[in-house]
Amino acid sequence: MKAPAAAIELLDLSVREFAERLADGRTAAGGGSTAAVVLAISAGLAGMAARASRDAWEGGPGAIAQADALRARAVPLVEADARVYAEALETLRSRDELDPGERDEAICQALSRAAKVPLAIAETGYDVAELASAIAELGSEDVRGDAAAAAVLAAAAARAAANLVVINLAAARADERVARARLLVERSAACARRALGPGA
Repeated sequence: MKAPAAAIELLDLSVREFAERLADGRTAAGGGSTAAVVLAISAGLAGMAARASRDAWEGGPGAIAQADALRARAVPLVEADARVYAEALETLRSRDELDPGERDEAICQALSRAAKVPLAIAETGYDVAELASAIAELGSEDVRGDAAAAAVLAAAAARAAANLVVINLAAARADERVARARLLVERSAACARRALGPGA
């Protein structure tokens, strides 16, 4: 079982180190943190495409600012997800030590908290996919492929994170966050399709 203390320091790792720690279980990162890394990179890619479009598109400066803000929003989610994931694992690991009357409630609460960050990743993923789609459509032709790639990556991150929301809230009946997560997946996928264009 992964230790909660390993949830921190992820942002100081190189890509190679992150991949190695993810593979060998030396960090509390899982699917959510990985989706957040992909999302932060896709926001950076959208920012690059927006900067390359600055002179060719009047919306370029605004897109640059938006991409930078979304990247700043995505980066902290890498460690935030690892932290709540570690806390949920710790609760599940210690469930036999809990009073039987409190056990189910404690587990449900831990999983509910663990769903919060993946939902934020899915929401940010949709925002990045939407922006990248606009850049692919209206930005410089030289970087439309890069903008489309950003949209596809952001939509994939949103889908992966939304799936975690659904899993964590499986025991919660009619939780509105499940419907929200599924809607974000649909909208993100639509943005990716627009960015790729017809025939893709």
